[in-house]
Amino acid sequence: MKFRRDIFSFRNRVVVIVVGIALGALSLIYTNAMAQRLREKEQHDVALWAHAMERINRDVLGGAATDPLVQDIRSNGNNIPFIITDENLEVVNSHLIPERILDHPDRLRRQIDKFTEENNPIPIRFLWNADHYQIIFYGKSALLKSLYWFPYIQLLVVTVFILLGFIAFRSSKHDEQNRVWIGLAKETAHQLGTPTSSLLGWIEYLRSQQVDQSAVEEMNKDLTHLMKIVDRFSKIGSETPLTPANINEVVGESVMYFRKRIPRNVTLAYNGLAIAPVQAAINAALFEWVVENLMKNSLDALQGHGAIEVHISSDDRHVMIDVKDTGKGIPKSNWKRIFEPGFTTKTRGWGLGLSLSRRIVEEYHQGRIAVIDSEPGKGTTIRITLKRYFAG
Repeated sequence: MKFRRDIFSFRNRVVVIVVGIALGALSLIYTNAMAQRLREKEQHDVALWAHAMERINRDVLGGAATDPLVQDIRSNGNNIPFIITDENLEVVNSHLIPERILDHPDRLRRQIDKFTEENNPIPIRFLWNADHYQIIFYGKSALLKSLYWFPYIQLLVVTVFILLGFIAFRSSKHDEQNRVWIGLAKETAHQLGTPTSSLLGWIEYLRSQQVDQSAVEEMNKDLTHLMKIVDRFSKIGSETPLTPANINEVVGESVMYFRKRIPRNVTLAYNGLAIAPVQAAINAALFEWVVENLMKNSLDALQGHGAIEVHISSDDRHVMIDVKDTGKGIPKSNWKRIFEPGFTTKTRGWGLGLSLSRRIVEEYHQGRIAVIDSEPGKGTTIRITLKRYFAG
């Protein structure tokens, strides 16, 4: 049923795209046809002006400034730019041509060449003097130019609105997914509350019995860790206060807990307890989750054999936590994709661990998380970078 809905949704998108393209094409065709008709009308008007000037039985060169036809063209608000020259290309009259062009020979020549490309010049000959003639060079009116550009502007505006609508739709869909995951996380934390409380009571009971207390203590550590997980789920979507913390100790607690629960053929090294402590503002519960998730991913990549190294380093501004393994590695094309929701190379799982880790590091802690080195068959190194905190 979901497959059928996806097909219909895809078809609807295709129909909308096709209709949009068709409307855009029709708009272009119709507007170009209108522009062509307007251009033909303007060419016809200029030809009529030239014919009328030829019928005037006097020297336009001498009386062009007061010629009734030229004055009529201007007074009627004609927006066709033109230049009238004599046979020597000396300007006799002009309309809508800036003075900076008329006063500059090179610019004037370029303008005349441009008009010639747009429309064929029209000569004006006089019956009483065959050797004396004038030429009308004219271009496209402002209305004609705007008409040519209008469909493209229209398509641009429509495209912008479509993009804005698409972004708004994606944003609303993303927000809806976020609300679903936040609700699921909080409901999970709520549902786990009852069995963890019950287990806590059973551990207290076992402590009073004749049983191996070291095993009870390990069970208590696992229960404490489970309660941390419940606390982490309850914090998703809530305000996350950050407090300065010793990164060496916070990461060290996760490493120590993990070290006792890995296979014998896997080694886990950590340098954090042998170097000077560094601090960063973090939410300890959520940050431990990220470190544990990276170590678990490394353990899955090792498939029971290999080494994991957690390494802390720092500079003047940042503290870096590297989780390195000797596992199967990641192709470079997937270095960024592994942090996308739903992406996984495992046969089981939803592909949410690294996605949540990135959100915790980047959105909650304003840090960065990325693959800095990986090669198939040799292993992977993922680095968390946080702003270093200095007391005082």
